[in-house]
Amino acid sequence: MTLSPARRAAGRRIYPDGFRWGASTSAYQIEGATTEDGRGPSVWDSFCRMTGRVNNGHTGDVACDHYHRWRDDIALMSSLGLDSYRFSLAWPRLLPKGKGPVNQAGLDFYDRLIDGLLEAGIEPWATLYHWDLPQALDDLGGWTNRDSAGWFADYATVVARRFGDRVKRFATFNEFSVFTLFGYAFGWAPPSIADKSLHLKAIHHVNLAHGDAAAVLASLVPGARVGAIHSVQPCHPSSQSAEDIAAAALFDEHWNRCFPDAQILGRYPQQIAEAMDPFIAAGDMARICRPVHWFGLNHYAPMFAHADPSMLWGFGFGAVPDDLPRTGVGWPIDPNAFETTLLDLTSRYRLPIYVTENGFGTQNQAEERAELQDDGRVAYLAACVAAMERALTRGADVRGYFVWSLLDNFEWGAGYGDRFGIVFVDYQTLERIPKASARWYAAHVAKQRQQAG
Repeated sequence: MTLSPARRAAGRRIYPDGFRWGASTSAYQIEGATTEDGRGPSVWDSFCRMTGRVNNGHTGDVACDHYHRWRDDIALMSSLGLDSYRFSLAWPRLLPKGKGPVNQAGLDFYDRLIDGLLEAGIEPWATLYHWDLPQALDDLGGWTNRDSAGWFADYATVVARRFGDRVKRFATFNEFSVFTLFGYAFGWAPPSIADKSLHLKAIHHVNLAHGDAAAVLASLVPGARVGAIHSVQPCHPSSQSAEDIAAAALFDEHWNRCFPDAQILGRYPQQIAEAMDPFIAAGDMARICRPVHWFGLNHYAPMFAHADPSMLWGFGFGAVPDDLPRTGVGWPIDPNAFETTLLDLTSRYRLPIYVTENGFGTQNQAEERAELQDDGRVAYLAACVAAMERALTRGADVRGYFVWSLLDNFEWGAGYGDRFGIVFVDYQTLERIPKASARWYAAHVAKQRQQAG
């Protein structure tokens, strides 16, 4: 779905018909109410209570209180002119023990949210998993247990049967590589493991879970459009040493390719494939490589890798070159990398791309409210959108853009110290105030709609 050269040259239309403009969030980062209405504990509830794991001992217990303030948040989206909203369903809110009895109150909450979105003319995009594995399942081995694929398929069945009459856009997982690397190789996130065998098992079982869930959604939801969301960032060596070049190549396979290659191309990338062989049973790759309708891309910045013998796989995050500007959380700013990534993904996987996360982090203090005039975020978003437009004119098949994030929220290990929202959240009062970036985004969306006629 690319524009003709003549149409591109006219300069009037860049975006294809039906292009979606939205914002993304995730359940644990915004919902709060972690012990209300029958919700079970997740691995992140447990992790937050481990000393020294999360900045300032922060937790998601309250977060943005979206569980009670969802109407206000839908009104915010409407005021910005968004036509789509990507949120995640909390597995432990729907199945408190991860399997077994379904929690009616959890179903009812998402019913209200979905109905409210539809009434506001906003299309719901539901992600089944955004890192909040039920603690009861982690106690059984979590993603290192091959049975986890079946647990996830059963969860997908609950979701499909309850919400599939109104939700047609589903993502199975968000950022496979991040939660598996950080959780099972680096030890930086739940379940805080650094073990090669367990990491490889987790990769393979999560891939199986994706394939089984994709099959469930396709079978049970008429008109379902199923995808998966991958964090894809160009991975460069920190130096031109042979060791750093090799480290960057292996990091690239783990971060960028071991999930989409298996799911879309039906194979693991070369260096990982040999190590994965002991865990692959007959028929596994066919289960994993199910038809999907779209590719979800989360993109922020290029990564730099260096050889690090102290790390499990011998690679680690390297230093960012001094000549690259950085966001307030130290991530490099390189919109050209975004353009290149969109073109590369279009060529490699031949699927429509939806940019499901793209955003700018700061570390400004809440009491100063300096973020309300967030010129750095405005400049970053404008540069990334311009890069996306360049990619579109060069043939990238991009069908939508979701900013990360609608709200300032709980940012995992950073707690509430990092802010990515285009809407400011006062964590004392839970007041929401749109920032300059929200106004910029609303104006951009309105302009594109006007040009689309």
